Amino acid sequence: MHKARLKKIEEKVINKVEDKIFALSAFDEIRPYYITKITFTDKILDKTILKLFPDFVRPNFLTVLRFISVPFIIFFLLNKNYDIGFWLFIASALTDAFDGAIARTRNMITDWGIIFDPFADKLLIGSISSILVFKFLNPILALAIIFLELILVATSYHRYRGKTVPAKTSGKAKMILQCIGISFVFLFLLTGNQFFLTIATYILYLAIIFAVLCLTIYKSI
Repeated sequence: MHKARLKKIEEKVINKVEDKIFALSAFDEIRPYYITKITFTDKILDKTILKLFPDFVRPNFLTVLRFISVPFIIFFLLNKNYDIGFWLFIASALTDAFDGAIARTRNMITDWGIIFDPFADKLLIGSISSILVFKFLNPILALAIIFLELILVATSYHRYRGKTVPAKTSGKAKMILQCIGISFVFLFLLTGNQFFLTIATYILYLAIIFAVLCLTIYKSI
């Protein structure tokens, strides 16, 4: 009896949170197929890692968690606790893959998630780049990453005027490359191997190319 009551209370709380905070209406019709399409990666995650996430876990919760993780990562980086900062960064970056996969495979896509998921990515990448890339790679490279992220947000808002704009393939590839590149900077800090910095530099320059593609061709954040 107690378990049944707790489950009902839990469902009510979750539904209220979704309705009051996360439910933003931007699509007047059924969501386009390219938003709801379950990818091959989604299927793999659904059969493996996503089984660890209970049904009450909403993808938007993971997006919020990514927002919350940023100041903690910054704190550890500023205090040169790179080992803790590295694992927090990896965990935070992985939530980007998990929240989208959960949303599509469990039919939990919301307009809030579509809008704020890329903003959480930009906050994560921009803040880390302003510290690690600026200090250990190249200040110009760091400024280029941050500048392009800001331009992507500004042009997206100007172009769509607040409408829901999901990230396209180029935007996702950019995020993945940025995370890999920053991870190699962390590996340099943890091992002292300069070769990791060289790899990080090339990967982050490649990420800039994809960022330019987002601006010029795919028009996606």
